[in-house]
Amino acid sequence: MNTSYVGNIAAFETKAGRYLTSSEDYEVLININNETNEKTLDISIKEMIDSMNSLLEKLKTHKAIKDDLYQQLIADPKKVKIPYLYFLPNISKENDISLVPIITSRSSATWKIGKYLNQLLQPFADKNLHSTTFADGTDFIRKLNHYANTERRLRPTTLFCTIKITNFYTLDEHQNMLDIIGYFLQDNFATNKLGSLTIQTIRNLLYLFLYNNIFYYKDNIYKCTKGSPNTMALTETLSNIYLSVWQKKILKEIDRNIEFFGRYKDQIFFTWNKSSALELETFIENIREKHQNVRFQKFISTNVQFLNASIENRQGQLYSQVHYDSNMPRYTLPYLLGHSKSAHSDWLRTALIRALCYCTSVDDFQQERIALELTYLINGYSLLFVETHIKHFFNYFHAQTMRYSRNQNSYDKFRQQWFKFVEQRHELSEQLEKFNNNGRLIQFNYIYDFGPRCRSNREFYRLWYHYF
Repeated sequence: MNTSYVGNIAAFETKAGRYLTSSEDYEVLININNETNEKTLDISIKEMIDSMNSLLEKLKTHKAIKDDLYQQLIADPKKVKIPYLYFLPNISKENDISLVPIITSRSSATWKIGKYLNQLLQPFADKNLHSTTFADGTDFIRKLNHYANTERRLRPTTLFCTIKITNFYTLDEHQNMLDIIGYFLQDNFATNKLGSLTIQTIRNLLYLFLYNNIFYYKDNIYKCTKGSPNTMALTETLSNIYLSVWQKKILKEIDRNIEFFGRYKDQIFFTWNKSSALELETFIENIREKHQNVRFQKFISTNVQFLNASIENRQGQLYSQVHYDSNMPRYTLPYLLGHSKSAHSDWLRTALIRALCYCTSVDDFQQERIALELTYLINGYSLLFVETHIKHFFNYFHAQTMRYSRNQNSYDKFRQQWFKFVEQRHELSEQLEKFNNNGRLIQFNYIYDFGPRCRSNREFYRLWYHYF
């Protein structure tokens, strides 16, 4: 959002320093200003990089990796940059400000290895975790709506449980992470290889990645003792694999033919018909006690919030609407880089789709639509801009009359059309991701100085049909 944080810098830095000293996820490797250091910072970093490259060379010598991959992964000490840590304020809790650590990772010593491993592991992990994963909020609502209204499995006594993993990027120590990832690969591989790499080679590369993530903050160089930088895509992939093993403790206790279960990154949602809320709470606390490395917050009720949606069981009838954090300003647009008008056009369409999918009541949806229109007008967009995009949204399914309609039956049919659209969009996204992973996807960047995008599109189609 286009919001700013204004606070006392001394208090902010004190909170940041306290975070680092109390955290078990990092430890000081080098004090930069300590004159008693046996080696200079440059020498220490060079030795770390040389050690990584030496292990890569051993893998090449033993034919575990090919020469072209070796050349792709080795780190150049002259080009490596030490990542740095900074903090962003989190004001989601009322009367309390917590800090979110962000570690820059691009051009770090582990950047190349992390990028390659993620390209290798993410498609495999996504395929195996697909059945228990939500793509986004609209995918979650679509599946929950199917569970409640199509399969009619929602009962008057059904409870909802949400779990928020608070240490998603620092779940466990590195050796335990390696073991869990190794078990996952062994259990799901038809052979001992993924692509051209064996499981052991993947573990060796993961070892290099996990044990060599460092960063600096003020006068100290730190190393990660748990997890890895949250700005690296591989970190999320490894956490997803780790949690897929952990969440089996929950899946063992629920009947998948009766219950609904899924996870989106660090958030879990599932239904519970087995017993009372007290017994469910006892069950969750037993999992917490046995697996203390995974830290989480839970909430059990017939009315919960999940992925910015308010979900309620009204005597066996599903009710949902968009949830807004009371600590966040309402009528603001997201902060965007680049061509903001084009991006805000896409965001308006996405926000309308989300409102339609989230709101079970036509009245709630109409309120959301009006709020979105006001948001754009307040932020300086013209009435013509808003009208054009709103009309396009309703005309997509030839339902212009739905803009002002309060008919619940007509709204339900209109909503089902968009649910099908959302499902098809997710299927298309998965296909495009497969093409991208196989190197078969070509993306063209549109230069805004070229003129109207419609003219650019016409020129592209003309060239395509002429030459292809």
